[in-house]
Amino acid sequence: MRFGAIPLDEAEGAVLAHALRVGKLAYKKGRKLSAADVEALRASSIGDVIAAKLEPGDVEEDAAARLVAEAIAGEHVRIERPFTGRVNLFAEQPGLLVLDHARIDRLNRLDEAVTIATLGAFAEVEPKTMVATVKIIPFAAPGEVVEQWCASAADGPLLRVAPYRALEVALIQTRLPGTKESVLDKTVAVTAQRIRAAGGRLVSEARCEHTVPALAERIRASQAELVLIAGASAITDRRDVLPAAIEAAGGAVEHFGMPVDPGNLLLLARQGERPVLGLPGCARSPKLNGFDWVLQRLAAGIPVHRADIMDMGVGGLLMEIPTRPQPRDAAPPARPGQVAAIVLGAGQSRRMGEENKLLALVDGRPMIGHMVDALLASRASPVIVVTGHEADRVRDALADRPVQWCHNPDYAEGLSTSLRVGLDALPEVEGVLVALADMPRIKAAQIDRLIAAFHPTEGRAICVPTVRGKRGNPVLFASRFVPEMRQVSGDVGARHLIGAHAEEVVEIEMDDDAALLDIDTPAALAALLERAP
Repeated sequence: MRFGAIPLDEAEGAVLAHALRVGKLAYKKGRKLSAADVEALRASSIGDVIAAKLEPGDVEEDAAARLVAEAIAGEHVRIERPFTGRVNLFAEQPGLLVLDHARIDRLNRLDEAVTIATLGAFAEVEPKTMVATVKIIPFAAPGEVVEQWCASAADGPLLRVAPYRALEVALIQTRLPGTKESVLDKTVAVTAQRIRAAGGRLVSEARCEHTVPALAERIRASQAELVLIAGASAITDRRDVLPAAIEAAGGAVEHFGMPVDPGNLLLLARQGERPVLGLPGCARSPKLNGFDWVLQRLAAGIPVHRADIMDMGVGGLLMEIPTRPQPRDAAPPARPGQVAAIVLGAGQSRRMGEENKLLALVDGRPMIGHMVDALLASRASPVIVVTGHEADRVRDALADRPVQWCHNPDYAEGLSTSLRVGLDALPEVEGVLVALADMPRIKAAQIDRLIAAFHPTEGRAICVPTVRGKRGNPVLFASRFVPEMRQVSGDVGARHLIGAHAEEVVEIEMDDDAALLDIDTPAALAALLERAP
């Protein structure tokens, strides 16, 4: 690839290395110069440009990123469209990320032009979790390097998601004199929650005396795929009650102890092909411990053996992690790196006459429900809905949606007041997507395309959808713009920031006109209803 000052006579097809402003001309970094661009620059007395120009054998950055992503991705991994030399990969199922650490390291060392970053091995993922990103560092990659990455697929994918399966689990607890039933009851609840979080089900729970014969009988009687044993007393030796009972029931102890804290006293055993785990005392608490790591792998169908346990030491100091994740049906707390969405649904619909347009039925759903449902199906979280005019009716229309509500008592003063109310409700997030409630054709995939393009640390801090070059809505802003967004007034939103921070704007071309279609009048609504969705 040729890079540097390129004379205009040779600049057609070159890619600008930096943003360029000359008079009324404003070209963004990464723009591929057309013949018309070259002539416009020549008319502005520009003699050369700092740019990159591909040479024979080079692969353009987006094409290279796509080829590499397709080569490395395995089962239950979804590949996004490439943009600016990047392709993001997402989990399609809840489960664990399985990857070939050694091969990824080896390929990352081939050439600085092609890189892949991933989550850690056996990271727990949900649908839409980003598991990896492929990034081409320059504007093009050497063809032979891309070919080597693609050839790696011959040895199997570099990464895949092992989905959780419906694992059936039995819990056996032992008693000693003085053991409180309330402690045993709490252990059942905590264990059942852990198993649900890993996609499984606690099918039975039994209690017996803390003796070898009593416990061996319970083990033999269990029919579950996995047996968990919570002893009244911690295991202190391979010859203690729990391991002795497993052997008396026809099982064998494979490994005792693990280099994970908390969780050191975990026992790994088998009864035939069935795994049997002696739980450490910390497993009675919902806090993350070594038992979680073993349970997650077994739930994802990944065998766990002695060597696997012994390899868990790096990263195994868990003392500072306060709580384990909750089951998937509970809303996780917001965290940095997330993108929240604010739906502005407080307007009075004056141009619609007496009807509240947000409650008008479109394909059997209220208009506002279309935008909210698209956001809930996307990677945006949480979804904050700002109400104002006819707030009770709007809330009733969305009563079954898991959204966060806030009310703007000053909605009559204009859109800016609703925006400020929504911003006040934001948790700690990296970005905020501002959405209008009267855009019923926006799809979750379009929202996810905006979020995938969002990289504020790389200069992509404002993401705008476009349709044939015309900018639309919703717009995604980095959270550092929130103070400026709070300063708006009247019946306007924050779109002025797009012009004020043009260098940090990235435009994402959409596949239909949904980003331009907002419904303000009865005629617009009638036209919408006549069109097929």
